[in-house]
Amino acid sequence: MKDILQELKERRETARLGGGQKRIDAQHGKGKLTARERIELLLDPESFEEFDMFVAHRCTDFGMEKQRPYGDGVVTGWGTINGRMVYVFSQDFTVFGGSLSETHAQKICKIMDMAVQNGAPVIGLNDSGGARIQEGVASLAGYADVFQRNVMASGVVPQISVIMGPCAGGAVYSPAMTDFIFMVKDSSYMFVTGPDVVKTVTNEVVTAEELGGASTHTKKSSVADGAFENDVEAMAEVRRLVDFLPLNNREKPPVRPFFDDVNRIETSLDTLIPDNPNMPYDMKELIQKVGDEADFYEIQEDFAKNIITGFIRLEGQTVGVVANQPMVLAGCLDIDSSRKAARFVRFCDCFEIPILTFVDVPGFLPGTGQEYGGVIKHGAKLLFAYGEATVPKVTVITRKAYGGAYDVMASKHLRGDFNYAWPTAEIAVMGAKGASEIIHRTDLGDPEKIAAHAQDYETRFANPFIAAERGFIDEVIQPRSTRRRVARAFASLRNKKLENPWKKHDNIPL
Repeated sequence: MKDILQELKERRETARLGGGQKRIDAQHGKGKLTARERIELLLDPESFEEFDMFVAHRCTDFGMEKQRPYGDGVVTGWGTINGRMVYVFSQDFTVFGGSLSETHAQKICKIMDMAVQNGAPVIGLNDSGGARIQEGVASLAGYADVFQRNVMASGVVPQISVIMGPCAGGAVYSPAMTDFIFMVKDSSYMFVTGPDVVKTVTNEVVTAEELGGASTHTKKSSVADGAFENDVEAMAEVRRLVDFLPLNNREKPPVRPFFDDVNRIETSLDTLIPDNPNMPYDMKELIQKVGDEADFYEIQEDFAKNIITGFIRLEGQTVGVVANQPMVLAGCLDIDSSRKAARFVRFCDCFEIPILTFVDVPGFLPGTGQEYGGVIKHGAKLLFAYGEATVPKVTVITRKAYGGAYDVMASKHLRGDFNYAWPTAEIAVMGAKGASEIIHRTDLGDPEKIAAHAQDYETRFANPFIAAERGFIDEVIQPRSTRRRVARAFASLRNKKLENPWKKHDNIPL
């Protein structure tokens, strides 16, 4: 018995070394942690239960049978984050560059199947050179098996991908189908074809960082939701995100203890809106002053900054926030902001996370660039997302809500449950000057008359009371009491039941 126990111990020690100490040192030399070190940081201490530690590949071509390391380049299993179960796979770059083989894929598929069956999130720590070339089509089949599970798990359990090294070719499509993608600055990148192929095919000379680094994907492409300085910060932030999310689509988000008075009055909000209607202000200040303990987890902070998306808590319960940001493009909606917000709204709806919308939107961004880029269809994505969402929806209009953008931003007409406005709200088809120039076209040659008409239009329509008279605004509230009113609204909606007509699935304008 002692011999077999000793053998088990030795085999485990060998498995834990992955590709060997020399390669572990090389990984550390690049400022990266090993697959197991990442899991230790991500999960609660001693909570990790590993699967398939001794799995080895089955390839016999190109002399591969002489090298059959345990684990085959990926560590898989389950553990807890603050006591709540998650499934994890962590690719091991020290074993064949973390490349995906048939058995490597089977290990990932096994934990994904278990995650869906048992209703727990899947977190993938990606650090892989791509498909294992020696295995040919078998490794491609392995990727496709993982992709299919990503699709089946979508909207059932949260899926989080952390790109912690190279991620190229077919490897990028699995993270692309997950709910959140995070990257590590200067050590991770994602692209379908690498710099060498790009140079060969298109003659473009580009570095890996420029082509698919963290900066590119958080600021330009919107592929990634955030980027962190190093592996340690990335694991800490993923832990923080998981705390906001439900384990699956049949559970409510977690409720955390909170130490912030729900009736807290914020007198500073009374002066948040500048007297000059063309002056910007920072919408994040409002978000932080409404949420518990000013804790705001922003998603896609560096992309489409004219709209803000992220999570806060109200009375300890998770709430998704979508807010126009007057500091950028005056808070206009455009192609990028519509896509960003639509994706976020749909995620919240999938997982029964209530949605709070702060509105200050002068309209959609005009111009040929937007029209040629399909702003109509992209704007319709956000409209569609809000319209189909059945979760509790509370909207606060702080200042401008003009034209179609008023409709799009969780208006009463898109089944908003509580629609509040501040006294500074202006709900109209367009701004007073533009409206006056259209209505009183005959007076265009007389600036004084147009100014008088504009003043008249502003007095009559640049306020929330016309909309309130029609019941499109439920109440005009004092800015200082926003936290209390919003929290009470969500409290009253906790047992909301709303179902859309039966359908196989909808056909969102993609």
